[in-house]
Amino acid sequence: MVTVPQPNYMTPQDYLEWEKRQEIKYEYVNGEVFAMTGSTIPHNIVAVNLSTALKNHLQGGSCIIYTSDAKLGVTEDGLFHYPDTMVSCNERDRKAIQFIQYPCLIVEVLSPSTEAYDRGGKFKHYRRIETLKEYVLIDAEKISVECFRLNEKGIWELHSFEQGDEVLLTSVNFRFPISLVYENVVFPS
Repeated sequence: MVTVPQPNYMTPQDYLEWEKRQEIKYEYVNGEVFAMTGSTIPHNIVAVNLSTALKNHLQGGSCIIYTSDAKLGVTEDGLFHYPDTMVSCNERDRKAIQFIQYPCLIVEVLSPSTEAYDRGGKFKHYRRIETLKEYVLIDAEKISVECFRLNEKGIWELHSFEQGDEVLLTSVNFRFPISLVYENVVFPS
């Protein structure tokens, strides 16, 4: 992400109005906006593979899959992000126009430039969402899926998956071979 110089602090409402007029997407954190940079081809393939599989799995149900063009409003005071994939089964999101607020599942495909933030600051933001049950990190450079799942005691537990494993996403009751998300991905040498 790239910080965009701001003359003054931008309110959440200012950001929402300003971003409508921009040619690219921007995330919003604490009054600052950050340009969303492009991703690699493997990153895109992984995101499409998972989104397609989720769509097929959830078809006909009450849950909706959103991809990286859908904005997520983490809080009322203005944390806005663009996850690679998210799922909401909440009726309130069916009426959303500008952003989603009640996802049960958020997925980020890791990039070297954003991995630390996805694991740290962004996950800290996401944990504020009361409806969130799982946060998934998928590596685009090697076969690795990490699923942080909220347990019955309100503690986030890590479930790691590697080559040959079956991935379980309990928030949407979906099991799939890890190879599904890596179909057609060519890893860097």
